[in-house]
Amino acid sequence: MENTKGISRARFIAGAAAVGLAGAVLPASRAAATTGESRHRGLKHRGVVYTVGAGETPGTAWSAARMCRDIRVIRDELHADTVDVTGDGVDRLTATAVEAAERGLHVWLQPTLGDVPEREILDSIAECGRFAERLRRQGASVDFSVGCEFWLFVPGIVPGETVLDRVDNLQKGNVDMARMQRRLARFNAKAAAVGRSVFHGRLSYAAAQDEEFEPVDWNLFDVVGIDYYSCFRQPADHVRELRPYQRWGKPLAITEFGTCAYAGAPEAGGMGWNIVDYTKEPNEIKGDPVRSERTQAAYLVDLLQVFESMNLYAAMVFEFVTPDAPHRPDNPRYDLDLASYAITKPVKDDPDDPASGWQWEPKEAFHAVARQYGRRARTAPRGHHG
Repeated sequence: MENTKGISRARFIAGAAAVGLAGAVLPASRAAATTGESRHRGLKHRGVVYTVGAGETPGTAWSAARMCRDIRVIRDELHADTVDVTGDGVDRLTATAVEAAERGLHVWLQPTLGDVPEREILDSIAECGRFAERLRRQGASVDFSVGCEFWLFVPGIVPGETVLDRVDNLQKGNVDMARMQRRLARFNAKAAAVGRSVFHGRLSYAAAQDEEFEPVDWNLFDVVGIDYYSCFRQPADHVRELRPYQRWGKPLAITEFGTCAYAGAPEAGGMGWNIVDYTKEPNEIKGDPVRSERTQAAYLVDLLQVFESMNLYAAMVFEFVTPDAPHRPDNPRYDLDLASYAITKPVKDDPDDPASGWQWEPKEAFHAVARQYGRRARTAPRGHHG
């Protein structure tokens, strides 16, 4: 299998639910008299995650021209007001952040460099944070997140040389949880300190949704960020699960949420991607999942309605496009888009050529989110983007 730098984020959204482990509990809650959410109704920022990885093949390599077109679509057709610019490669991150800011979008900038020495990750945080600060001083609306699920990406917190090695060790129970959480807390503190030293706007971090698995001292940050992949039949159950994160008295952002486009995918949570057999070349779909774009669309709309009802600070759909998971309507066995959380589907000019050109097409989820965001945009007061 390719190294972890070449693995799409959608293919290892492990999350605490997938690991199934528990550890220390967060500090006792404190009263939250007035949160950042209380000054607005509904979601303040309606967004989508836009990943800027290098691409796994020449055909899916990052393209500035394609990115610019995508950002325009995100604003004008998806009706999002926020782009969560994430991934590795400082040049790609900053170019995308600039494009989003120039288009009047709120920028949530989040570097996610992984499987390199700790010092390199901190240096990347510093470089991206300095750039975010320059954008902020120029008048752009910017939040800066120091990273995502450090236990997954940063070597030395969980045993294992790569992301997949660390997930494997967690699933097999080959981890001292108390030691892991101490190491995680130390790195969180380092990352927050670096972020504070270069960025003077709202600082955040994207944590797994299980507080017992990944306890975070949110005193280090201005915005609580949660990657959220739960599935409940009743909206009240989502509210009940998310309410504890508001006890810190700080705005709550859903930094990722989503599901794949097949029947039963929401129940798989953050492991919906695991219907692909990556040991085979070419990769192929395991079993016989039934494609259902309607399932994905309905899940996203249901959660957006929950987030609106809770007056959350932000919610970012995961994700806009996953170039390395092409749609194969002619051959379901190789329809890797089934395992993608993206709201668009890549279609290659030549499905059998890794270097082939491609374009994305909107899924039902794209249209559903666009309707939801569009309704909210029409009723939002002036200045709502700030």
